Amino acid sequence: MTSEITRLFKARFHTEPLLVRSPGRVNLIGEHTDYNEGFVLPAAVDKAVYVGIDRRPDEEIHLFSADFQEKFTTSLAKVAPAAHSWSNYPLGVVDQLQKAGYPLSGFNLVLGGDVPIGAGMSSSAAVECSTIYALNELYGLGISKMDMAKMAQQAEHTFAGVQCGIMDQFASLFGKEGYAMKLDCRSLEYEYVPLEMKGIRIVLLNTNIKHSLASSEYNTRRQQCAQGVAWVQAAHPEVRSLRDVSIDLLDRYVAPKDPVVHQRCRYVIQENERLLHGCRDLQNGHIEGLGEQMFRSHEGLSKDYEVSCPELDFLVAFAKNRPEVLGARMMGGGFGGCTINLVREAAVDALIEAAGNAYKEQLGLDMTAYVAEIGIGTGRVEELKS
Repeated sequence: MTSEITRLFKARFHTEPLLVRSPGRVNLIGEHTDYNEGFVLPAAVDKAVYVGIDRRPDEEIHLFSADFQEKFTTSLAKVAPAAHSWSNYPLGVVDQLQKAGYPLSGFNLVLGGDVPIGAGMSSSAAVECSTIYALNELYGLGISKMDMAKMAQQAEHTFAGVQCGIMDQFASLFGKEGYAMKLDCRSLEYEYVPLEMKGIRIVLLNTNIKHSLASSEYNTRRQQCAQGVAWVQAAHPEVRSLRDVSIDLLDRYVAPKDPVVHQRCRYVIQENERLLHGCRDLQNGHIEGLGEQMFRSHEGLSKDYEVSCPELDFLVAFAKNRPEVLGARMMGGGFGGCTINLVREAAVDALIEAAGNAYKEQLGLDMTAYVAEIGIGTGRVEELKS
């Protein structure tokens, strides 16, 4: 991919580009916990977005997408959300840098990669992180990785209109080969957790559907969690989020008022517990323990948080009945997208074929699959190779 980005860049702009690589990510466990100031456990994967960049002598910005074979041109003074959806990710980053007062000039940028779009690996965050890292290198801005993550997150909020948490950008920038990252979404403190994947692969099974209620139900879940916190806060003002709420407090102050809100909040509290339990298993080299927590996570997401769907439930149930699968759950916001599975390497192809056939036979739908390995975070290509 680097040679293709370089070839396209030289053909269009006739200079040698600075090359940056930024990976996609998976989240092993910890879903819908980020906006409740809980924990997440992402890891960078071996699929990535690549950016080639160089300065221009003027104030113009020339972008080219290798994946879409489209160009987009504007100037620093006219940076604004565009009809070309792919261009909003790098443009949003430029907007954030300008608002923060960083000195930029015009530049040429070519981007492309192999992070599947719409598969839950956060291709958009990979574009944002590769762009901000490349601009930071090109202009010597001296921005820390954590500040890059925050600015890339804001770029997605303002230019793509997606109110994401910081996990995607954080995982893309901070990824480390052989490790997952336990991120505290309240303090942004993090630690690397060893992920012993010898003989095991991460397999994403894509339902290839997205139910229309995903965004409205996401907002409803956020409101329900906030309501649960408010009811507990009335008696315990020190409580800031569900992170501070025990099951006992939930049973006392929320269950009598609204059983559904109680159910939603209980899921979040238990999901944090599952994640911490899974991290202890990984520290002890017991990846099977994490797999068991993943199965429990899906049960909670499906029955308590109710953000799954028949297609996701089918694929998780299918995986659970096969001994070569250590753990499986839906990944992401829900109502479609992928399941994430820990699968013994020797059985990966057989599992994908069997799951695809069963999915087609039972639901009449085509499933696709991606096999991912844990990779390294964002960096200059020549430095990552060394």
